[in-house]
Amino acid sequence: MLEIVIDNPKANAIDAATSQALGKVFAAFNTDPALRVAIITGAGDRFFCAGGDVAELDRAQGNVDYGPQGFAGLTHFPALSKPVIAAVNGICAGGGLELALACDMIVASAGARFCLTETQIGTLPFLVTVQRLLRRMPVNIATEMLYTGRRMSAAEMQGTGLINHVVPHEDLRQHALYLAECVAASAPRSIATVRRAITLIAGSDPIDAAALEALESDFASVMASDDANEGAAAFVEKRKPQWQGR
Repeated sequence: MLEIVIDNPKANAIDAATSQALGKVFAAFNTDPALRVAIITGAGDRFFCAGGDVAELDRAQGNVDYGPQGFAGLTHFPALSKPVIAAVNGICAGGGLELALACDMIVASAGARFCLTETQIGTLPFLVTVQRLLRRMPVNIATEMLYTGRRMSAAEMQGTGLINHVVPHEDLRQHALYLAECVAASAPRSIATVRRAITLIAGSDPIDAAALEALESDFASVMASDDANEGAAAFVEKRKPQWQGR
């Protein structure tokens, strides 16, 4: 698995250069057959990510090139076929929350705080972020976050359904690794296909007929794959499956 640590002293903010570098990391991760799942977290105890570099935004008058895959190399990466887990170790603000929302699952330390602060500085979150937020929590709570920028605790966010697990800070990395290992133990083609299904069904309204037809074909292909046969055989033989990715 791949572990990524955002390490920018003070607030782990992400500028254009860092975003583009992360984009290259995620693109390489997506094509490396040896890597099944990624974890992204922040360095230190205080910040996961405070979002974009506000000074850079000001200098560029909001016209910052974060790269073809969007902020942090992940917010606009529809071709990504592998899961990414956000291990939120502290304040997760603005673009930091947008990054976490682009991940498949979120694990947070008990002291983590979440907010969308864009409207407080006269900007806006990406439209896809608003869509993700509204898909993953009640509209009234999302509205409050978008309108007010109020910091919400990890417990509050878990109550909305946005966070998968809240753990003591000292257990965060170990818990994220455990979750990643559980994902990595599954058949890679199955994970890639069901991930596409989740993205399509949860992220599209209405569902595109052609995309759905292609997805159904992929489901049939996975069900007839070597890994499907191996999974059944391993279950019967009471052994660990040896996935081949085909």
